[in-house]
Amino acid sequence: MRTSLAPLCLFVAIAAGAPVPAIAQQGAPAPTAAAAAQPITPEERQQGAAANKDIINEYGGAYQGPQVPYVERIGRRIALQSGLSADPGAFTVTVLDSPIENAFAIPGGYIYVTRGLLALMNDEAELAGVLGHEVGHVAARHSRSRQRVAQRNAILGMLGQVLVGAATNNSGLGQLLGQGLNTGSQLLTLGYSRGQETEADNLGIRYLNSARYDTDALSSMLADLAASTRLSQQLSGQTRSVPAWASTHPDPDKRVRAALTQAQATGGTDFPRNRDAYLNAINGMIYGDNPEQGVVDGQNFLHPGFRLAFTAPPGFRMTNGARAVSITGQGGQAEFSTAAYSGSLPAYIDTVLRQLAGDGNSGLPPGDVVRGTVNGFQTASRTVRANTSQGQVDITVIAYATAPDRAFHFTIITAPGQGLGPFGGMVQSLRPLTAAQAAAVKPRYLRVVTVRAGDTVQSLSQRMAFSDFQLDRFMTINGLEPGATVKPGDRVKIVTY
Repeated sequence: MRTSLAPLCLFVAIAAGAPVPAIAQQGAPAPTAAAAAQPITPEERQQGAAANKDIINEYGGAYQGPQVPYVERIGRRIALQSGLSADPGAFTVTVLDSPIENAFAIPGGYIYVTRGLLALMNDEAELAGVLGHEVGHVAARHSRSRQRVAQRNAILGMLGQVLVGAATNNSGLGQLLGQGLNTGSQLLTLGYSRGQETEADNLGIRYLNSARYDTDALSSMLADLAASTRLSQQLSGQTRSVPAWASTHPDPDKRVRAALTQAQATGGTDFPRNRDAYLNAINGMIYGDNPEQGVVDGQNFLHPGFRLAFTAPPGFRMTNGARAVSITGQGGQAEFSTAAYSGSLPAYIDTVLRQLAGDGNSGLPPGDVVRGTVNGFQTASRTVRANTSQGQVDITVIAYATAPDRAFHFTIITAPGQGLGPFGGMVQSLRPLTAAQAAAVKPRYLRVVTVRAGDTVQSLSQRMAFSDFQLDRFMTINGLEPGATVKPGDRVKIVTY
């Protein structure tokens, strides 16, 4: 989380026109006629460029590590196979400085992958397969069925409907509470049908084949994501918890088998995967949360820059976004963020609620402001009740003055009449960090090591810079199945300080 909670509107262009054959690019095979798509239109370029800056800001900015040129090259190579353009310069590939496992593409030639997803991948072909899948959505113009996506950052879009729904009673918050909160950029790929996902998988596999990559790679990447899903469940204690990319692309286990079958039918399963080149590229990349944006450590969120910490309820999962930390689980959902502060906590709360309701909406439901103190911070809170098509919910904003010119807040959604529900302890846990505690928050890095004689999966996992689930984490980031072994000369990833 950085500094501000601001509305974010992202959209996907609608394009029309007949497909035309692509022209071959030297060093990158041309797409097959079956895979060729209508080229990028001027309107798509304009609209993609307009959304690009907001997307980058939403995901913590563009990562500036030495891995970027390598990822750009692979992204452009696979995108050329789509027929959207024969010019590699038509594609803008961005590595997002986010630990969230996600990738997506939007019309106009813009392709995104987070460093969190890069850390999960194990070879170049997997990277190409994931980006090929996302480019496939754009090449197939799947946005036509969704029209224009205009979702707000974090919970803003859905909550805006909730507050407006107090009068119109047509909000879909019931769906929101069922699926979890998502940042605006994560919602870019929500709404694709199963048929569209299958088509994008098949296109991604075709692109792998025409780019001369092992077509099994998308299947293995989906298996990695399924393993990451299971690890997320272990870490949070939840029965339903998935990484961002997996959540927008349902049924990863079934898709592993379907993608493998499609790869075998397509051919190209003996093409290279370029594992060593990939591992060389990602060696030394920052892993997990960047301390500049705060870190999630178990059930604790610590921000050394703001010198703040809080503790989430047991069994709840925290996701640290660029502008907010989401806390999701059974019994309610919450976010932690900040906004402009003029010295009045009640005015600050009104500002937050109006942002949630949407610009220009002043008809907020009534609610009393309650003042208090938490760990030396002056606080104010307000609860409003909103009607939705699925019933009523309570929305609570509790704000903390942490300095004369800065405040932070939790926004909490619970069933009506339950008060703060499971979040009572969390709102009391916000606390200052000492200078020593802030200095102790250090970044983790991904390191590639060569297995030596005597090394085992168990001994290597003990080098992971975590206090829990070391073996599970090691197995997951290396794509190892239960019972797998390593031998001298193998190269594996570990996470160190």
